[in-house]
Amino acid sequence: MFGIGLPEMLVVLVIIFIVFGAGKLPEIGGAIGRGIKSFKKAAHEPDEIAATPPAEKKLVEPKG
Repeated sequence: MFGIGLPEMLVVLVIIFIVFGAGKLPEIGGAIGRGIKSFKKAAHEPDEIAATPPAEKKLVEPKG
C-alpha cells in the first residue's frame, strides 16, 4: 500500500494524535466515515439527469 509499512503508519498516527489531540480524533473519524458513506452512496446512485424529460403534468385551475 504505497510503500507504507507498520512503523511509518505508527509515526503518522502519533503525529496526528499530537496535532489534533485525543478529544478531536473521534470527531475527525466520524467526519471521514460520513464522507466515505456519502461517496459510496453517490457512486451507486443512478444519474439524476434523464435522457428524455418526463411528461409534464398540467395544472388544473379551480373554477370560480
